[in-house]
Amino acid sequence: MLIKRIQIGLIHAAVAITLVPINSTLNRILIEDLGIAATLVVLLFSPPYLFSFIQVAIGSFSDRHPILGFRRTPSIIAGLILCVIGLMLAAQVAVLLPQNFWLGLGLGVLTFGAWGMGFNLATVSYFSLASEISGEGGRSKTTATMFFIMIVSIIITAASLSRMLVDYSPERLQSAFTIVALAALFLGLVGLIRLEKRNIHYAADRRYSLGSAWHEIRSNRQVLTFFVYLVLMLAAILGQDVLLEPFAARAFGLPVEATTRITSIWGGVFLVSLVATGFLENRVPKLTIARLASILGMIAFGLVAMSGFVGSQTLFYLGVILLGMATGPATVSNLSLMLDMTIPGKVGLFIGAWGSANAFARLLGSLVTAAVRDLVDMLPNSALFGYASAFIVLGAFLGISLLMLRRVDVQTFKTDSTNQRSADDFIERVALVNDGG
Repeated sequence: MLIKRIQIGLIHAAVAITLVPINSTLNRILIEDLGIAATLVVLLFSPPYLFSFIQVAIGSFSDRHPILGFRRTPSIIAGLILCVIGLMLAAQVAVLLPQNFWLGLGLGVLTFGAWGMGFNLATVSYFSLASEISGEGGRSKTTATMFFIMIVSIIITAASLSRMLVDYSPERLQSAFTIVALAALFLGLVGLIRLEKRNIHYAADRRYSLGSAWHEIRSNRQVLTFFVYLVLMLAAILGQDVLLEPFAARAFGLPVEATTRITSIWGGVFLVSLVATGFLENRVPKLTIARLASILGMIAFGLVAMSGFVGSQTLFYLGVILLGMATGPATVSNLSLMLDMTIPGKVGLFIGAWGSANAFARLLGSLVTAAVRDLVDMLPNSALFGYASAFIVLGAFLGISLLMLRRVDVQTFKTDSTNQRSADDFIERVALVNDGG
């Protein structure tokens, strides 16, 4: 079982590291070095999240329609290839935009569209596979293993990017992005070796359409509550990615290689907190851990916002460290809750719903904070106030998510889902009887 957990972790890492050069390097170059509005950059990066709704369709389809005896592997392979292609092309966006804005913008839309489609194909599939392989008793260990490997990979990737971009040039940027893309492809393919057991006797379950699947999700109050909670929580935790490095460049004059290193610092603390949370999970309820993560995150955003005004890099890095400390328990507790809130036979469907929430949250957090930064930045004498306002908004998201978390109950979800399924089966039997009559 340990080997399979490691393999799932390698796939998770492969997809994740294709995002590192985009969110930790490319965004800073576009916003601060090329002077492109943060809102436009977020919109350019938005296709992965705009496509997130397809995760429900992908998950639902793979539940019912295996390909060559495999439910999840084909989607993982297709998604990984698209992520790799998207990353290799991404560096050219930074090259083309200053030379020919509209051509660069068009390439950006195509590039991030390909990456986004690949991201959604892969993530819903390998998370569904992780849930099925682990079973209820092993999901926490699988989650911890997946994210341990992912964070180690992110740290190595960010550190390597920093070294490769000490003397920045467009040529070095392209070379660095290509190396990361090929490394991701290698990790993903290794992770897939004999991971999913082939079963040529899978029978397609056609009892529910995609429309009825969406109805099942919408009709369960616990599902809706958890969906809103996830969106707000993750919007804050993930939404800072697009602004943290540009803020450090603006507030403290840090070069590209220094701002890229911020991801390594955050990732190192994330890794430590992830391991610590793994020890706590069997002793402390998941909901308590999730609450602690939100509180730490609110403090972190407050420190980061304050650091610019007092000119303290120490305060800034303390905020980054606390963000890493918050992300660890948030990741373990929320992903474990996601995997718990599934039902047999429809794992892909519900993982797709939670994946859609994750992606929509990243888009919401990034877009809202970028818009706040840009609007406030238009005011006179507001060099740092735009960034500070954005970080305060993220802290507010966490505060609201804390209130939503009080209404989340896994057992109630399972009871409601069972009752709904029984009701649907009864209605289906009645319909069949009436048709026969």
